[in-house]
Amino acid sequence: MVLQDMSAIVQLPPLILHPFSGGGSVDELLEGSRASLALQGLIEAEGYCQDESELERRVLNGRYQEIRMLVFLGKDLFRWLQQCVDSMERSPRADPRINEQSFATLLVDSPPAAVRSKLEQWGVTDRRAIFSRAIGVNSLFRQPPPIGCLSPTLLKNYHRFADYAYICFQHLRPFLELDPKGFDFGIYASDEYARILSDEWEHEEQSES
Repeated sequence: MVLQDMSAIVQLPPLILHPFSGGGSVDELLEGSRASLALQGLIEAEGYCQDESELERRVLNGRYQEIRMLVFLGKDLFRWLQQCVDSMERSPRADPRINEQSFATLLVDSPPAAVRSKLEQWGVTDRRAIFSRAIGVNSLFRQPPPIGCLSPTLLKNYHRFADYAYICFQHLRPFLELDPKGFDFGIYASDEYARILSDEWEHEEQSES
């Protein structure tokens, strides 16, 4: 069932994304990608690594860095999901059927056009996979587990586990699907949003003086 016939667009809290820090680097992600291509015979491993076991290690380490990034992204997404639920509970349109799963569906499947456009500007080409997997991974891990606790099978194929974890999360309880035309929200990097708030406060102070 979809919540429709909204008399006015509901403005949801902004989705604020924070940078990742510690425990890895973009270089390790790139090394993992190159090692994976080398193992598949798509590029030459010569010049930086020829040992197959070392290539495998780099692939697994790269996958682990991807999982870490999804865990931290998932923290931001779950924070936003709860903020949306809290906001709706205080709204005249409060409905017990509107829960985190409702807003997860909205974010993953039908975000506002401005959000889609901004993600494209940031170079995000598959927002659905990234957001759904971040929700799935963070529903399993609140903090990145040590790499030694994760099996090679999970590391190599984590995206499949993450996809199913998202499906499981969405099926934890019934939810009301929201009409995308009735809801709006923005997306910001944390430093960008901090500048916006700072500018607004400065403008308010100038208006009061």
